[in-house]
This record gives sequence, structure tokens and C-alpha cells, in this order.
Amino acid sequence: MIKKLLIANRGEIACRIIRTAFGMGIATVAVYSDADAKALHVRQADEAVHIGPSPAAESYLVGEKIIAAAKETGAEAIHPGYGFLSENADFAQAVIDAGLIWVGPKPESIRAMGLKDAAKERMIAAGVPVTPGYLGEDQSVERLKKEADAIGYPVLIKAVAGGGGKGMRKVDAPENFEADLESCRREAKASFSNDEVLLEKWITSPRHIEVQVFGDSHGNVVHLFERDCSLQRRHQKVIEEAPAPGMDEATREAICAAAVRAAKAVDYEGAGTIEFIADASEGLRADRIFFMEMNTRLQVEHPVTEEITGVDLVEWQLRVASGQPIPLRQEELSINGWAIEARLYAEDPAKGFLPSTGRLEYLNVSDYLARVDTGVGQGADVSPFYDPMIAKVICHGDDRKSAIEALRQSTANVQIYPIKQNAWFLLRLLHLEEFVSGQMTTGSIGEHLEALTEAPKAPISLLAMMANDLLYADVFGDDYIKLEGIGGFRLNASRKETMTVLVDGEPIEVTPDDTDPDAFVLNLDHSGYSGQLLFKNGATFKMEPYRFNGGSHASAADGAILAPMPGKVIAVDVAEGDIVTAGQRLMVLEAMKMEHALTAPFDGTVTELSASEGAQVQVEAVLCVVEPAEEG
Repeated sequence: MIKKLLIANRGEIACRIIRTAFGMGIATVAVYSDADAKALHVRQADEAVHIGPSPAAESYLVGEKIIAAAKETGAEAIHPGYGFLSENADFAQAVIDAGLIWVGPKPESIRAMGLKDAAKERMIAAGVPVTPGYLGEDQSVERLKKEADAIGYPVLIKAVAGGGGKGMRKVDAPENFEADLESCRREAKASFSNDEVLLEKWITSPRHIEVQVFGDSHGNVVHLFERDCSLQRRHQKVIEEAPAPGMDEATREAICAAAVRAAKAVDYEGAGTIEFIADASEGLRADRIFFMEMNTRLQVEHPVTEEITGVDLVEWQLRVASGQPIPLRQEELSINGWAIEARLYAEDPAKGFLPSTGRLEYLNVSDYLARVDTGVGQGADVSPFYDPMIAKVICHGDDRKSAIEALRQSTANVQIYPIKQNAWFLLRLLHLEEFVSGQMTTGSIGEHLEALTEAPKAPISLLAMMANDLLYADVFGDDYIKLEGIGGFRLNASRKETMTVLVDGEPIEVTPDDTDPDAFVLNLDHSGYSGQLLFKNGATFKMEPYRFNGGSHASAADGAILAPMPGKVIAVDVAEGDIVTAGQRLMVLEAMKMEHALTAPFDGTVTELSASEGAQVQVEAVLCVVEPAEEG
């Protein structure tokens, strides 16, 4: 058995691996960049080694530094977690060549499944059904567009080396193909150093079903049943569950058997996931489920499989990497109840899911109903350099209904300040009719996006309760009070039995003595902030003094295009003097490993342009100014 393990990753997955290693008596070594010097995984590990500057390309993606850290500390093995170098066959081989144990599949298995076009060809040979599409070597724009026309729109462009939703674009019409292809290739090049793509037919009622597989060096391969990851935004999973709703035993047997064949076709060892796309227009049927890709690593959503099987997948990884056989035979594995996971991110759904960076001054995600996998604690910084995940919240129940209800309560109880977060959005998803009925598709979020992302507003009774507390605390006297949340409110706080609350400009009379037993109010006087926070249904609202002066409080002139976060300008589509229309793309900002298009707010003229391609910009920097067109 491995005695000392280096974890070549960060955040919640590093903490997750440390937890299992500790229980097995395995010493752990963390690696960290400048940005992670005080991170939770660094504090939890037995040892920690600094490997470079904050950008991942200069630290977590430099295999030589990680291998050197393992040798320096006497670690026998390297666990890559997920992301970063976890599916890099060259790094896996370098670890093995250095005389270390690689906690993952053999490099040749990673290579076999790493390129989606080659993987599909191998799956066809193994008798695994695949989605219709184009896998050819000719990557010219002309050939790809011709193939897309032949497949029929909508069509999906996918980076052959992609994963995690990066390098993927749905194209609805021929006239959009070239622009979407360019964007897809650019993102793929930045994320995977490979801009080759394949094309797939877009399934009109798609469900994302995946199967957890596990192999060992003794020739054994088992499956641990399926997961449903259909609730996605921009091809990135948001909520996952196991088992899949609506899956009958015959279909389960067929899809899981296909997954095992896929794993055996590449002589697979360790944890892996076979991902399928299902045409669910007539429910889940074995003849309408197609192979998409294999992820040759542990998945972000692995906890839901652990919860329904009682298996610790990280422990299995460490045992198999040590040469042991899989601990359980297929017939010893069974499904127990239901589990659902929600991904809690530092992002603002009401503003296009823009990542939110800064310090987590107040953080409370723990809940007796949930398993919470996290890599941050109160006081930690959410960095612009990495994925903005705060935690994964996982609930298990005897059945799907009870698991959903537990996760609803857990997301409703999330309390975070001042970082923006998506708990209230997750809670709305858990109430979405399509999800509750088990009829969701990968397009469900997009179809209901406006309603799901509308900024939450504090109930009047809660405003009154807070006002009552503040009035009798004699903090504000007769000044006005402003409540800032995802939306904004002003409360007339003069001393009287009723108060006027302006909600969306409409005056409403409330009684200060109203209460709400489900609300949580936090006083922040101790931290240099005079006021209160209100946490309700996963949303955060802030009340503070506000001296009314009747003026405007706009922070930038109309038409000023501000950087929503720190990042790099990777494309500028306009020049000073250009006439633009509302919604027209002005430039593209790359941040948090994603591209963010900045568009014109209205018809007008670009009068100032301060951003250039390749420039690094800070949050709220003015990138350009659009002067509105004159009426008439």
C-alpha cells in the first residue's frame, strides 16, 4: 500500500483526497501556487510544496515541478485529482518514468480516449453505439461546414481534446457556423493546446447519462451504475444525481454493459466515466443512447455514486494503484436510495453568471442534511486564476423525493458574504417542474433561463423585521436605510408604527414588528461594518445607512463598457468611430478559464476604445464607451 501521496491539484478535490488518505493512514503532500499559499488543502496536508506563480500554466500545469516536489518529499505516488494534468498521458508517463506510482489509468488508455474522434472509432469497433457525426482529419473550414450541412442543423462542434464544457458550441443555423467554429477553436487552443474539432448531430431532447466504471491490473472491470447530469449550462454540469430518473432495469443493464465494454476496449485501470447522450423524446431507451466520450479520471460528481453504493472511490483508486484488485465484485454492488449534488459557485446568475472574486468574509455552507465537499473556509480568497467553485453540496435520501427536499433545505440555508454565489439559482432549479418530474434535458436551464436568473428580492416581512431591529438599536436615527442585495430597496426608517418600503418604485406599508422564523440576520458591527445581512432562500441582502440626496448614484456613464472581472482581452471587434447595434459583440474577455462576450447596450457609436487585444484588465476598468444614437 502507498505510504505517502502527493496530490497534484487544489481546492475541494485535493481536500477530498486528503480526507480519504488520512483515514487509510497515508501521509499527504500538497502543492500550491502563490494564490493558494493559505488555502485549505495546504493546511490540511501533512506537507506542502510551493510550485510557482498563481497562473495554472506556471504552477499546477508544470509537470516537472510536481514530479520534483514528489521526489523532494519522498512521496511514492501522485494523485492528479481532476482537471489540470489528470488526463495528460505525457504527464502520467513522466510520473511512471520517474519511478513513481500514477494514481490513474495507464497512459495508453488516456491516449486512446483523450481524442474524441479516435475514441469514437474505437467504440464503434467495440460495439458501443455512438452519435452520428463527422470525425475526419480534414479540419478546413470548408470541409467542416460541408459536413455540418450534411448532418443537418442544429449541430454540435466539440474540441477533440475537450472536456468540462470547454471548446463546445451548438450551432443553430449555417450562417453562424464559421463564427462559432472560430470561437470554439480559440477556446480549445487555450484550454487544451489543440484546436481540432469534431461534429455531432444535436439531439433535440437530450439527457446526459453517464456510467461510473472501475478497472484494476488483474483484468477486472465493474460498473457502479449510472448518473444523470442533464441539468447543464453551456455544457457544464450544475446538478447531478444517481441513479437516473426514469431508468428501467433493462435499459440500465444495456447502458452499463456498454460502459464496461468501452472500458475493457482500452484495458482500463482505475476510476473512469463513460458519458452517453440519450434521445429522451420517448423516455430512456437502450436503442436511443449514444456514446459521447470517456473521462479517464475521477469526476466532479463522483460523490453521488459514493452515496448510493457506499463505496469510497478515492480509496478504491489508491488500492488499485497499489496493485490490489477491485474490493467488490459486480454482484456485490447495488443501489441504495437516491443522491443529488449541487455545485455551489462564486458567480452571479443575475449578471450572466459572471464569476465573483474576493474574500469570503462570511461563509456557512454546512448543513446536517448534507455532505459538503469544499476547498475553502471563512476568510479564504476566491481567486480569478481558477475555477470559482466554493463547494459541492450532496444529499442522500431513501428515494428521489426525499433527496430533493433535503437538498432544497441545504441550498436555502447557504450563507455567504460578500462574494456573489448561485445558491438561490440552485434552489430554483430544484423546484423546476421538469426536474421534479424527471423530464429535464440538457436544454432545460436555457429554456427557463430568464425566470431562473431573475434577481431575488427580500420579502416585505423580512425588510420590516430588519428595520425594526435597526430602529430600536438606535443605529441610524432618522436617516434613510438602503437594502442592497441582488436587487435593491430603500426603507424609510422614520420612527412610526408603519414604514414605507419602496419595491421597484412602488410604496408599500409594512409593520416593523413582522417576523419571519426562516430568516437569518447577521449583525456585522464587529467587522467594521455597521448594518445587517439577511440570508433567505440562498440569497444575501445587505442593509446599511443611506443618506438620501436625491441624486444619481451611477458609477459609470451610460454606455461605458466595464470589465466585469479581472481578465485578458482576447478579441476586439470594433474601432473608435464604428457604428454598432444593440447586442453586437464589441470584444471578448477571457477569465476563469471561460470566454465572456461584451456587447453594445444600445444602438450607437464607439466614441472611446481603451482596450486592446492581449491586454490584462482589472475589474470595472472602462474598456470602451458607446454613445447612444440620436433619436429621429
